[in-house]
Amino acid sequence: MPSRVAPYGSWESPLTSDRIVSESIKLGQMTVDQDQVYWIESRPSEGGRSAIVRQNRDGRQEILTPPPFNVRTRVHEYGGAPYLVSNGIMYFSNFSDQRLFRQLPGQPPTPLTPEASIFYADGIYDQTHNRLIYIQEDHTASDQEPINTISSIPLHPEDKPHLGTTLVSGNDFYASPRLSPNGRQLAWLTWNHPNMPWDGTELWIADIQSDGTLTQARRIAGGPNESIFQPEWSREGFLYFVSDKSGWWNLYRWQDEQASSLCPMEAEFGLPQWVFGQRLYGFESPSRIICAYTRKGIWYLARLDLSTEHLETFDLPYTDFDQILVRGSQVFCTASSPVHPNSIIRFDLNTQQITTLRQSTDFTIDETFVSIPTAIEYPAQDGSIAHAFYYPPHNANFQAPTSERPPLLVKSHGGPTSAASTSFNLMIQFWTSRGFAVLDVNYGGSTGYGRAYRERLNGQWGIVDVDDCVGAVQYLINQEKVDPSRVTITGGSAGGYTTLCALTFRDCFTAGSSYYGVSDLEALVRDTHKFESRYLDGLIGPFPERKDLYDQRSPIYFTDRLSCPLILFQGLEDRVVPPNQAEKMFEAVKAKGLPVAYIAFEGEQHGFRKSENIKRVLDNELFFYAKIFAFEPADTLAPFAIENL
Repeated sequence: MPSRVAPYGSWESPLTSDRIVSESIKLGQMTVDQDQVYWIESRPSEGGRSAIVRQNRDGRQEILTPPPFNVRTRVHEYGGAPYLVSNGIMYFSNFSDQRLFRQLPGQPPTPLTPEASIFYADGIYDQTHNRLIYIQEDHTASDQEPINTISSIPLHPEDKPHLGTTLVSGNDFYASPRLSPNGRQLAWLTWNHPNMPWDGTELWIADIQSDGTLTQARRIAGGPNESIFQPEWSREGFLYFVSDKSGWWNLYRWQDEQASSLCPMEAEFGLPQWVFGQRLYGFESPSRIICAYTRKGIWYLARLDLSTEHLETFDLPYTDFDQILVRGSQVFCTASSPVHPNSIIRFDLNTQQITTLRQSTDFTIDETFVSIPTAIEYPAQDGSIAHAFYYPPHNANFQAPTSERPPLLVKSHGGPTSAASTSFNLMIQFWTSRGFAVLDVNYGGSTGYGRAYRERLNGQWGIVDVDDCVGAVQYLINQEKVDPSRVTITGGSAGGYTTLCALTFRDCFTAGSSYYGVSDLEALVRDTHKFESRYLDGLIGPFPERKDLYDQRSPIYFTDRLSCPLILFQGLEDRVVPPNQAEKMFEAVKAKGLPVAYIAFEGEQHGFRKSENIKRVLDNELFFYAKIFAFEPADTLAPFAIENL
């Protein structure tokens, strides 16, 4: 069938908002216990509830945690590693009350901890002492910061719910408690304000005494300018970890009281530790490690031979990997590519066969409707090279008039210490299949390009990230790929801040959408949670000493410079970026007479999890751009109020 000619933005797409939300889930932390695979599914159709799912030995999959249990932890607010499984018994954090629960096979969950303002994450089972060891975050004192520790919780059946016994304390943050195979040593990560874990962390080990207490605690790696990631004991009792002291997150081994680099290269074997429980390598044998690494935004799965330091990269159809678990010759992980949705897969090292256990979407889409990204590099204003992924508009059934260039949607990712990937993203394909071009920018500060690239943003947040987004747009305009009169920018959280700065302090964009974005930096410092309370020391400067910088880079104080339409989306229970940030921006833009809309959601936190809200966001943003850019969408969209339109 010949393709129809229709204006960009008006193409009819099979990727409707209804199908995206009804046929999609989010896949989370995996584990393997007794040859059975477990993972987390965040289910928009169940109000965003996260449940533990298991694939049994016969291949059947079953949801183990019943409603209304929601397996999420609020440690660091972003959570991660909310459960563990040992000998078929599950232990998990329940979101509504943050209590720990134990669930025996075939039985309902029962509480392990009492009702208290104490959160738990990243737990492990200590068989020798029949206890759990957890990262604990104590919020009981309302007049001070929460207190983070490593604590233990006994598992004797006759015990009443127990708050936990402190094992390690004194620092601001802890992560990754890991037991040696013989149970006689504990390793962990720790760091202090103002560092974030990608700035500087320390790796410690201690001996475990017969009564379970720790002794001879000592730092073995890391420091204020070295980031350590994923400490892991091999079955032979050697401690491995990832460090960026070379300028790149590379693998190391602690042996004979010293750390040695295993495969030095300009690639990243680590990630920014926004959440707990990230794993990018595991042990196939005493001499082989299976690991994931990234170069220029593309991820690879490889085998590292420890005797020769030879890295063999597997030829697999994926460009993104995470959650690496190795059990003998079987590798379990999440994987995706521009045409493969995020999936839990099993990779057999002997046969090289791939088995897909679960996909994040049941939505099967013809690849002729999928836009494939191209990695672009372009000069940044500071003389370095910046990076982005460009998705051209693509729909097998449509083409635009030859005289027309497509509108451009620029995405500024969150974090800002994070990264855009090439993983199949329905939220991107939603736009490209309707005739938008999409530009996903890995601005300075993004991970995957080495520590120096990450540190380009130090002291320059609101400047370097914005410049790199503008530079990427100019690169495409110079190549005549997009319409310079229809360029919008969108982002969430830190990406929302970049969006608001770009709209306020630059003249490149003609519209924008902010998802729970930061408009007032001082308010963010005063209102945000402990984990990020000193984050801006590095990104902007110490507060209140450099209050002048906070004011200079807060869009809320410069709305007189903003001259284009804006739509804002906000969760009303957001503790990371409170709603007053979006509300102030809305009122200021409204008072200026610019088209503006504010869409708030009851019951949503930092990010939207409920299917009806995700659908509404997609439809509302499309409706907004249709009005601003004057095209007629093929979708039937419910109208909503746009002030000053």
